[in-house]
Amino acid sequence: MFGLWQKEQTNEPTRDTRTNGVFTHGNAHLIDLKDVVKVYKTAAGDFTALRGINLQVDSGEFVAVIGKSGSGKSTLINMITGIDRPTSGQVFIGDTAVHTLNEGQMAQWRGRNMGIVFQFFQLLPTLTVIENVMLPMDFCNMFNRKERIERAMHLLELVDIAEQAHKLPTAISGGQQQRAAIARALANDPPIIVADEPTGNLDSRTSSQIFQLFDDLVAKENKTILMVTHDDDQARRVSRTVILADGEIANEYMARALPFLPQNKLAEATRRARHVHVNPGQVVVEEGSSSDNFYIITSGEVHVYLKQPEGSDLFVEKLGVGQYFGEIGLLRNQRRSATVRADRYMEAELVALSRKDFEELIASEASARAAIEETAEVREESQAKAREKYNLPGADGSED
Repeated sequence: MFGLWQKEQTNEPTRDTRTNGVFTHGNAHLIDLKDVVKVYKTAAGDFTALRGINLQVDSGEFVAVIGKSGSGKSTLINMITGIDRPTSGQVFIGDTAVHTLNEGQMAQWRGRNMGIVFQFFQLLPTLTVIENVMLPMDFCNMFNRKERIERAMHLLELVDIAEQAHKLPTAISGGQQQRAAIARALANDPPIIVADEPTGNLDSRTSSQIFQLFDDLVAKENKTILMVTHDDDQARRVSRTVILADGEIANEYMARALPFLPQNKLAEATRRARHVHVNPGQVVVEEGSSSDNFYIITSGEVHVYLKQPEGSDLFVEKLGVGQYFGEIGLLRNQRRSATVRADRYMEAELVALSRKDFEELIASEASARAAIEETAEVREESQAKAREKYNLPGADGSED
């Protein structure tokens, strides 16, 4: 697609230059934030915008960053693009330790490695559309004059506004201006595109077209895209969602399992949850045992079984990433109604909330409790039918 790029490609630190699976600084991921804290000094005192952020993004991922106003979304993006610096912590993008660059190094690195799309386009009003697209190539001294013009026209064709090339931004529509801004972000063929509310000022039809363009860049060009959005429909369409609440990242699988929880509750649950590694075939909970934890699956899968009189297990259900179990015993204050173990051929990763944390989490959230209750009722009905069909003894409903 970008044949002209091959003529003057430089040694790009964010391209996949890993040796033995890791980049120069030991990071195995294209984007790797480690314990990033950002504190702003204000007249009212210190304001902590990011609280110990750990985030990893791999090449070819399409990640939506969502959260309420003031949750830290823009600050997070500024850390990744080098527009701002962390108060503490480290930011690695490929082979580059971004937090160590000086201003001059940062500007050159960002120009060659980051394509930034802003909500309000930020096209220079006195330059034509094609001149705006050529700006990053001029700044980073990429290609000669003829090649820059050819490449800019190629990119405008890609975003379907080549016929607008010689107009000023004020002479074209908002959707066309955003397409021009995307073409400009692609000018130096950066591996990473960062978009801050790129469709926030566009109508739904144009927003859908812009989103599809991003989707194609990921699928066809292996671009890595981070998109800040308030659009829940768009957030559901990406490969992964990062939820920020009060400067912290909420567990994305917890958010998938408990979509009715508000973001501050998700962040609180993430802080309280502990991670559990389960080996292939390992039992997580045993039928008849005490109900002490609520589990959400973050990797692998688990299988649910009922005990048969002769001691063998009867398979009932398979659960995968983003699903949960353990709610029946906690809601009913009874012992485990089934056995859950990891698939015999693969490991599983879980996050677990204690009984106390689970009860506190749903105590004030009626919608979340109702959703979990509904899941529990469906599972109880399924288990009851299986017990009746195979003449199995009833579940132990005794108090803990």
